[in-house]
Amino acid sequence: MPITPENLPRHELIGLECEVVEAKDENLIGLKGEVLDETQSLLRIGDTKVEKKICTFEFELPSGEKVELDGKLIDKRPEERVGMKLPGKWSYVD
Repeated sequence: MPITPENLPRHELIGLECEVVEAKDENLIGLKGEVLDETQSLLRIGDTKVEKKICTFEFELPSGEKVELDGKLIDKRPEERVGMKLPGKWSYVD
């Protein structure tokens, strides 16, 4: 199944380019890189582990489209996200 803005929260994030666009820890804002690993509450972007629930991320899909996603939405194990119901909408970035 191709990655789309609509299914991104349910999809595998490892391998996607990502940027932290908002965070409670201001030192994380602007952090960019490839998602190398994921746990229930963390994304590893390059050499940095980032807590999901305190950040908003901008992911670049393979199509080149950029999608902004609140980390609270993906703050669970990857295998638990596959079947989750998605709330409303989140931001799209052109």
